[in-house]
Amino acid sequence: MSVPLTAPSTATAVKSSEGPLKVPPFKHPLDPLTPEEIVAVSHSVRRYIAEKTDIKAVRFITSYLLPPPKKAVLAHLGIPLLSGEKPEPATEIVRKAEVDFVDAVAGSAYNTILSLHGQDWIVDSLERLPEGVQPQISVEELLLCEEIIRADERVVKLAADVGVKPEQLHADGWAIGYDSRFPANKRIQQALMFARWGRHENLYAHPLDFIPVVDSVAKKVIHIDFPPSYKPKGETSLFESAGVSVDITASTTAPPSLEEDPIQAANRKRIPPPQESYDFLPDLLAQKEGFKFREDLKPLHVVQPDGVSFKVDGHVLEWQKWKMHVAFHHREGIALSTITYNDDGNVRPIFYRLSLSEMVVPYGAPEHPHPRKHAFDVGEYGMGTMANELTLGCDCLGQIHYLPGAYVAHDGTAVVVKNVICIHEEDAGLLWKHTDFRVGGRAQAVRSRRLVIQQICTLANYEYIFNYMFYQDGNIEVEIRLTGILQVYVQGQDEPNSPFGTTLAPGINAHYHQHIFSVRVDPMVDGLNNSVVETDILPLPGAPLGSAANHSGNAFIAQSTPIARAADGAREYNYATDRRWSIVNPKKVHPSSKRNAGYTIMSKGAAAPLMALDGSIVAKRAPFAQKPLWVVKDVEGPKGGRMWPSGKYVPQTRDTPPDALPNWATGDDNLVEEDILVYVTMGITHIPRPEDWPVMPVEHLRLVFRPTNFFTLNPSMDVPGANDSKSIPAFPDSTDTTTGAACCTP
Repeated sequence: MSVPLTAPSTATAVKSSEGPLKVPPFKHPLDPLTPEEIVAVSHSVRRYIAEKTDIKAVRFITSYLLPPPKKAVLAHLGIPLLSGEKPEPATEIVRKAEVDFVDAVAGSAYNTILSLHGQDWIVDSLERLPEGVQPQISVEELLLCEEIIRADERVVKLAADVGVKPEQLHADGWAIGYDSRFPANKRIQQALMFARWGRHENLYAHPLDFIPVVDSVAKKVIHIDFPPSYKPKGETSLFESAGVSVDITASTTAPPSLEEDPIQAANRKRIPPPQESYDFLPDLLAQKEGFKFREDLKPLHVVQPDGVSFKVDGHVLEWQKWKMHVAFHHREGIALSTITYNDDGNVRPIFYRLSLSEMVVPYGAPEHPHPRKHAFDVGEYGMGTMANELTLGCDCLGQIHYLPGAYVAHDGTAVVVKNVICIHEEDAGLLWKHTDFRVGGRAQAVRSRRLVIQQICTLANYEYIFNYMFYQDGNIEVEIRLTGILQVYVQGQDEPNSPFGTTLAPGINAHYHQHIFSVRVDPMVDGLNNSVVETDILPLPGAPLGSAANHSGNAFIAQSTPIARAADGAREYNYATDRRWSIVNPKKVHPSSKRNAGYTIMSKGAAAPLMALDGSIVAKRAPFAQKPLWVVKDVEGPKGGRMWPSGKYVPQTRDTPPDALPNWATGDDNLVEEDILVYVTMGITHIPRPEDWPVMPVEHLRLVFRPTNFFTLNPSMDVPGANDSKSIPAFPDSTDTTTGAACCTP
């Protein structure tokens, strides 16, 4: 069952031919590298290495656009630094690329910067990364992990001992997370093991009871771990103080030394994988005795007879007064930039950049090696490199426009994902409505339309659906939907249920876990220099019930405080005061409310506190997850601004990196009316259900940015009323629609 390792099933093709650029260097300064540019960059790096270094073989990991400085981009696009003023004079923009690669022999990692001069990419710098610093894990390395375990005699023997043949062996390669037993300078993965009885059968139905550790450069298994099992509580238990009624077969949740026999340390018998199949593909489901697809679901079509209401020019998208740049990024997935709104002829900037900057999925089982499972799906793997090619009529409904993406393969070729981003419109229910209830009163209803920019990413077992949505009332929504298959582990036949997971089916346990996301907002609300204001809703202070100021006890106020200094940039929710935050421009004041123009961050419903303890390795490696909101000052340098909340290089970090959020939120740097960044933390705590098996129905997370004192009044008053002539009664003989037209005046 071996597969080619260059491109996964989520990709479309591999671009390998090198040739001169056939288009100008860029159409827009933030356009991502084209496949041709990626290949040309790889060629220049190889040539430089061959001429100037002793490196014998290269494994390319990432290759992407190094964005120009913000002010240069805004000047190029004619966007002023403050709404209403003239743009800055345009300056020359040099197109640059940044590349990470690994010495395929020695294992050392390097970073290089290149500049485009005419048709040639020239290497500006080559830097060896410090020992132990690792660039992200590539798709090819994840696929390679499976090849490595199948070639290992110990793994094959361990699988055979529980009835699994070599050709049935499968592994999901994961970053090692953290394991101090192994040297930091090795490029290491852990292989989560499964068996598969057929070519397309659901392998997660058959988890195995051991976890090999793989050196990706040496291409060999360097260790094998065996998690302990659960057993009924005896006289004492490791979990006695928590009132948990079970224990584990090992004497501790800590990892055994590498010198110990791992199966003896686990102190349990081998556990064969469950045999029952739990399929999700329709042809395999149809073979299941007693299974039948529903037959009472009628077609539902999305039809736009006059075409779409948006325009696309390369990566520039315009719709309903919105304008933005849409790009594929190997790490963030979708990156939206230079988001503006045409407010009756006044083009007003809102966000310079909006994207997913990091996420972590910490699992809650304490026994080794399960604590190593805390995947950074952005920083360790890359949402873009894991993105799907989307399918018309399946992933995206209606009239769709697609954008492509590309990332570098180990050999320097470009892996192309043809339809990686889809753009379409959706009906979003009522936008606004009012009825004058008096006799003879009239009504008006206006339906909401939204623009959806979507990407779907597969991270081994899980799928994430990212929807960036724009509305006619000025709202911006980031919606994350979670689906796919739960990460599971085998449970013995007589083993009691784990207190740290859910038994989904016989022999299959899914550990409790969290999905915690960091959304990076680079705001430019009416200009580049903004502030964040924290607002608490309070009963009128100093005015008790019965007082002259608050006789009835009903008074409350909104008390707002600017977040003024870097050391105060890490914020907490206060549910008692219904706390919220707004990004404002202190130079722009609403004519009536006399308050600063801004956008309010509506994220309370998406908050999830990190369950891992302070000082834990998860808390150190994912410090962004400890606070719901961070405000920091942006600092641009030769390699761009502040980007990554858990550091630029995430795999195998052992502490909070120097270039991580907490180290930016220190000191007395001013945050008022500055070029700031806002990191919004959102997430869910997933206690798995049997209903999540074998494939999980989508869970939703929503983050909304809402205009507040930004527009003079409701900006959607000019949206025509809806009067859809295609809407008809479902049951004409029993429905009277003669009064329905009163509220639908176009």
